[in-house]
Amino acid sequence: MSQSALWAPWRINYILHKNIEEDAACLFCRLPEEKDDRTNLILQRTQFSYVLLNRYPYSSCHLLVVPSVHVADLDELEQEPYIDLMLLLKRSMKKLQEALHPAGINTGLNMGAAAGAGIAAHLHFHIVPRWSGDHNFMPVIADTMVMPQHLDSSYEMLKPFFST
Repeated sequence: MSQSALWAPWRINYILHKNIEEDAACLFCRLPEEKDDRTNLILQRTQFSYVLLNRYPYSSCHLLVVPSVHVADLDELEQEPYIDLMLLLKRSMKKLQEALHPAGINTGLNMGAAAGAGIAAHLHFHIVPRWSGDHNFMPVIADTMVMPQHLDSSYEMLKPFFST
């Protein structure tokens, strides 16, 4: 029986760095300061928040909605940034539905490392489009995600929807 390979070259950075502590600067604080939205996969900015593609997604077009202020808990957000974040979360879900027409959407907030937050020090929401049958045995058996679209293609497809 021949063996086949599943190529996901963008995952190597995650594999090599997932157990290494982040730089002194928080990733979610650093990315918007760099002003290179294309490289950093930032799709849209608001006064107090931004939305970007997850560089290590669970599914194609997996988005992150992040407050610009460095907080770990929703209760730490002042009213204006909180409202801005929630409105961007709502608009991002709508834009994802317009762009992709998914059968469903998972939206979640993992607050704290014990809840599964990869970057627990900086609050962020996940938006994951879903289709019936979009995942199979690969994550369970091989600890491998099958990504049908490259991040660059996802960015190019979604960016026009977030430009309006």
